[in-house]
Amino acid sequence: MLTRNCLMAIAAPMALAACGGAADDTAMTDQAMTADAPMAGDMPMSDDMPMMSSDEAGTEASAEGTITNIDEEAGTITIDHGPVPEVEWPAMTMGFAANETQRSTVAVGDEVNFTFENSAAGATILSITKK
Repeated sequence: MLTRNCLMAIAAPMALAACGGAADDTAMTDQAMTADAPMAGDMPMSDDMPMMSSDEAGTEASAEGTITNIDEEAGTITIDHGPVPEVEWPAMTMGFAANETQRSTVAVGDEVNFTFENSAAGATILSITKK
């Protein structure tokens, strides 16, 4: 698996360094640097979801849409929303982190206006109101 190999190549030496060294650093280096070990630049990217630029990190934006799911366990509200020019997003359906109060004030099928913060950690609803 491409991602697992890449993570192992990065995580193992870091874990050993945090523990004060390894008994056999050479073995780990030889294993991590094999020809079939992927490099970060070789990771496949998906065209399905636009990547966040550094200009978008921590950006507040507003949108409107329809709630398609509320996941109490995950703490998210999934919204089928229109385009969001502030972060250059096309219309899509996606989950947003939402606190308990926000989740309790809306229901599946509600049309809503909402503001959110988009950051490296994900998109978090700041406010949400029914239309």
